Amino acid sequence: MKKYICETCGYVYDPAEGDPDNGIAVGTAFEDIPEDWVCPICGVGKDDFTLVED
Repeated sequence: MKKYICETCGYVYDPAEGDPDNGIAVGTAFEDIPEDWVCPICGVGKDDFTLVED
């Protein structure tokens, strides 16, 4: 699955880890995260994340 990085703080959303502290289950693709989800580190929205290139 694709990883996405927060352009503001560098947090990497990894679907293999999810974001269980914020209700995002392990295995949830970034595209399937609700639009109102925010970065757990700095609080910016999904629009500030970009795909991590392998």
